[in-house]
Amino acid sequence: MKNKILEELKANNGQAVSGEDISRRLGISRTAVWKHIKRLRDEGYSIESQTNSGYRLVGSPDVLSFSELEPFLHTKCIGRNIIYLDNVTSTNTYAKKAAEKPFQEGTVVIAEEQTGGKGRLGRHWVSPRGKGIWMSIMLKPDILPNDAPKLTIAAALAVVKALWSCCRLEARIKWPNDITAGGKKLCGILTEMSAEADEIKHVIIGIGINANLELEDFGPEVSSIATSVKLESGNTVLRKDLAASVLYEFEEIYKVFVRDGSIKFFLNEYKDKSAVLGKEIRVISKKEEITGLAVDISEDGHLVVKLADGSLREIMSGEVSVRSLCGYI
Repeated sequence: MKNKILEELKANNGQAVSGEDISRRLGISRTAVWKHIKRLRDEGYSIESQTNSGYRLVGSPDVLSFSELEPFLHTKCIGRNIIYLDNVTSTNTYAKKAAEKPFQEGTVVIAEEQTGGKGRLGRHWVSPRGKGIWMSIMLKPDILPNDAPKLTIAAALAVVKALWSCCRLEARIKWPNDITAGGKKLCGILTEMSAEADEIKHVIIGIGINANLELEDFGPEVSSIATSVKLESGNTVLRKDLAASVLYEFEEIYKVFVRDGSIKFFLNEYKDKSAVLGKEIRVISKKEEITGLAVDISEDGHLVVKLADGSLREIMSGEVSVRSLCGYI
């Protein structure tokens, strides 16, 4: 009912609407209207109330609910169903549980805060309230399970394109799943899949973007390697605009990828945005650590590294970390 009252206020385009009119159209008491108006104010909506004229919406908070995202969305599928949470342990964990039941393709779980956000290899992800974009996209693509990791590449390119179109921020992709700016980590992507034999049950793509975090929001263990859109651009980003841009860019790539079953059509663009190609790197896995020159990204999404003896090694994303010989990247 609260959301219906918000829709009534928005539909009046800044003009006042009386509590009596709202109560009559929605079939609730004027006291109930007042209580929901109070809740909306508590959530950050600026609502004026005037005797004999009613309520007028004069400002909306930068929250990531569907009612706030919808005016910015230009997608047909991705994000058309939003599960909006005030706080959650992890959007990926929530999405995986939700995906155990039938779900609408492109459903997005998005939260204002994660209390146990996670990245690849089980690393903790700092996710403070109202300062980032913490979301997971729920998919059931008609592709082979072996091709699912390529969705990380698609998501990474989508984020970089959105950061430029929305924020005019030049970002780079640190294969396989990090987005960097100014040589520091700005965004992380975590793709998780459930499959049986050759059939995918679901794929969850978690995207965490440091939008408006300040330096003090990062703990001492990551402050030297992490950054945010605000820190890099000097401007506060409208989170709902950026989130909607990411979903749009992802949908544009995803629909062609699923149709063709290949990353060929965007691979060169991905390479152009790479933060690792042409650099001497270390590749760290549980079994070994190798150094070499990052020379290519294959059509399978593998990183191609030229070793000291001149041989080429294809690295799958899996359980590996990539580092520059001089630091994070």
